Amino acid sequence: MTVAVALAMLERQGHWLLQLRDDIPGIAAPGCWGLFGGHLDPGESPEQALRRELLEEIAWPAGVLSFWFRDSNPQRIAHFFRAPLTVPLQALQLLEGQDMVLASLEALSSGRIWSPRLGQLRPLAPSLQCALNRLRSDPSSTVV
Repeated sequence: MTVAVALAMLERQGHWLLQLRDDIPGIAAPGCWGLFGGHLDPGESPEQALRRELLEEIAWPAGVLSFWFRDSNPQRIAHFFRAPLTVPLQALQLLEGQDMVLASLEALSSGRIWSPRLGQLRPLAPSLQCALNRLRSDPSSTVV
């Protein structure tokens, strides 16, 4: 069965907002840094799902969400969106996941990001790596 997800690349002052996923066996990319977002509920469009997920995960009502690209494999279809993060990190409320940070593209290129809450480096989720690869393959692609 193929799962559909919608993910947000939220940018603030040259940094991406990341979520450190919970260390729960059975979830996608446990213990890895990823983008906020999640599964589409029946009848939801990718944008509707992403807006719901952003409210559920960080209590943030997104403004304009711009579709960026779609990636698929036999297990999942991922709809990637981009948007500016219009509030500082401290204005967000982490409701899902272990941590959140704003990370530069340079830091992301290392493949591991420091978690202030856990006091350790954690790897990137495959979906986040997919977004980075997209940026690398299209140098004209700029952050919103």
